[in-house]
Amino acid sequence: MLNTFFNPKAVAVIGASAKELHIGNRIIKNLLDFGFKGSIYPINPKVEEIHGVKVYKSILDVPTEVDVAHMVIPAGSVPQAIEDCGKKGVKLAILNGGGFAEVGPEGAAIQEDCLSRARRHGMRIFGPNCQGIINTDPNSRAYCNFTFTMPEPGSISIVALSGGVAEVIHQAFAEMGIGTRMYASNGNACDVSIPEIIKYYGDDEGTRVIVLYVEGLREPEAFMEVVREVAAKKPILAMKAGRTAEGAKAAASHTGGLAKEDIATDLIFERAGILSFRDEAELCQAAATFASQPIPRGNRVGIITNTGGPAVIATDVLVAGGLVIPPLSENAAEILKGKLFAEASINNPLDVLATAGAGHFRTAMDVMMGDEEIDSIYINFVTPFFVDTNSIAREIAEVNKQRKKPIICNLMTDKGQWTETVRILKEGGVPCYGFPGTAARALVALTQYNRIRNRKTGEVKRFDDVDRQKAEAILEEAKQAGRKILSAADGYEILNAYGIPAAEWRIADTAADAEKAASEIGFPVVAKLDSWSVPRKSDVGAVALNLRDAGALRSAIEEMDRKFHFQDRKFLVQKYLPGGKEVIVGAKTEDGLGHLVMFGIGGIYVEIFKDVVFKLSPVTDLEAQEMLSSLKTTPLLKGVRGEKGVCERGIIEVIQRLSQLVTELPTIREMDLNPVIAYEDGVFVADARIGL
Repeated sequence: MLNTFFNPKAVAVIGASAKELHIGNRIIKNLLDFGFKGSIYPINPKVEEIHGVKVYKSILDVPTEVDVAHMVIPAGSVPQAIEDCGKKGVKLAILNGGGFAEVGPEGAAIQEDCLSRARRHGMRIFGPNCQGIINTDPNSRAYCNFTFTMPEPGSISIVALSGGVAEVIHQAFAEMGIGTRMYASNGNACDVSIPEIIKYYGDDEGTRVIVLYVEGLREPEAFMEVVREVAAKKPILAMKAGRTAEGAKAAASHTGGLAKEDIATDLIFERAGILSFRDEAELCQAAATFASQPIPRGNRVGIITNTGGPAVIATDVLVAGGLVIPPLSENAAEILKGKLFAEASINNPLDVLATAGAGHFRTAMDVMMGDEEIDSIYINFVTPFFVDTNSIAREIAEVNKQRKKPIICNLMTDKGQWTETVRILKEGGVPCYGFPGTAARALVALTQYNRIRNRKTGEVKRFDDVDRQKAEAILEEAKQAGRKILSAADGYEILNAYGIPAAEWRIADTAADAEKAASEIGFPVVAKLDSWSVPRKSDVGAVALNLRDAGALRSAIEEMDRKFHFQDRKFLVQKYLPGGKEVIVGAKTEDGLGHLVMFGIGGIYVEIFKDVVFKLSPVTDLEAQEMLSSLKTTPLLKGVRGEKGVCERGIIEVIQRLSQLVTELPTIREMDLNPVIAYEDGVFVADARIGL
């Protein structure tokens, strides 16, 4: 169906207009100006001709089959138009107008009516409230869209929820002189979805790179399943907007509060193998490189420059992006010494000097292309008036045609004067950028994609020693009682059922019960108020630490007894665990995805430092290891200045067991294990909070 959509043989425009500034006029003009290979059928009962094209009074009067029908009419008239299109056998309708679900319940009802009618006739709907599509394929030249960018053919295909952003991206490519393949902006996306379009692009031989813009994901699990398959065979570069929106729900737990609103989208992109961007300009610049260059085998870059300063800037950006700049081999250095100027700096970066000619550049490129220790080449090329820059450009373009390794060029020139140099590089497929940092970031993106494509994802470990039935019974009892927060006893029993180690504990009703519990556990102990009404006990004085004898324990319990009078009040007596490093392990639900699992530095400062990392459940063994190693404070956990490191194996197992727990017990809304005390030889949960 989408192949017919992007390659229609006949397009109708219902609501075609003779008014020049009307969308129904612009679509017809775009089809004509772009050289659409099929038939165009304007529909308007009051007009005879538009742009020299015969107009029909009704879609039912059109003499041939129609693949795609634009509807540029008021929302209330669209259901009947779809009914007529269904009778005609139209395969797909593009609803360009607004007035549907985006305006409220009345519009949503019209949208649902349209969808219902279309399904009865086997039609598909694109939109509503959308622009449409563009296909630059010479055999189609379909400009089913009312925008203004007339792209050259290329290999970048764009799909975006927002038409405004899609056009900004499309226009940016046009200004860069970069052609595009296909373009789709589907507005409300009530039927044809972004994952469908991505899958179509993935199967399209002419598409080398996919650019995606979203503001949210309607069905994240289905999105991830489709996109993962496509990203494995061609790069998807994506940007998600709305990162600073205030719409995140307030959450009582640390885990919920620390998960910024868009973290789930970031994690979906990560797991699906999508390269994520925060800036639309950087996305476009990277896409231009992906469209013309091979993917590097690794992260080792060779730098060739004929001016010093820009190479320093590029080096900083490349190294910060995870690339390395290896030294030249002895053999390479010897070749270069014999063929470059004596004053040239035979290192990496390799400074061939401003006076270097075509032969010098060619030697430098050939040496780096043949060096097995270099995966990509970055060139700083300033165009001085005293050298033949056109011949240098021809050599760069010639080497680029080999497509052995990616070449990125920071071209520093006056494009108005060095027009031929610019033309040679452009026609040679060499991606050129005006700033060294911009060029370097494009190469970083290319290299990151290689890492993503070749990464190992690991395996999800399933523990067989858990008692899922016991945990489910505890949760069901809490649910029947209407409790949203589990008691300490229930929480620790669930941890025990899943083999998550905790400091030894007892529940007490009175100070006397607490003393008895402490004598069994052994002093020193911790005493805590156990009440779902007090979620953060340390903030209100409901925790007493390091109680070394019965007197101190009784005093602490009596003080809490006077201060708090909740009906569900009990006391938790727990073994005090001095020393160690405090970490946090947690989870929170994410609609359509299961749970986000969190790990980070814990204790009372968790929300100040916010040194945490999230992964989607279920977490694999390699992901758990990555969580442990990716914190800013990871060196503290590994041990510094003679301190012993923590038991990494124990932390990883707690992350994996918690991941299994929330995956198997989806009624858990959020969960905080904070702090988890990590020692050299083991880890123990010292506080647990579970919300349903």
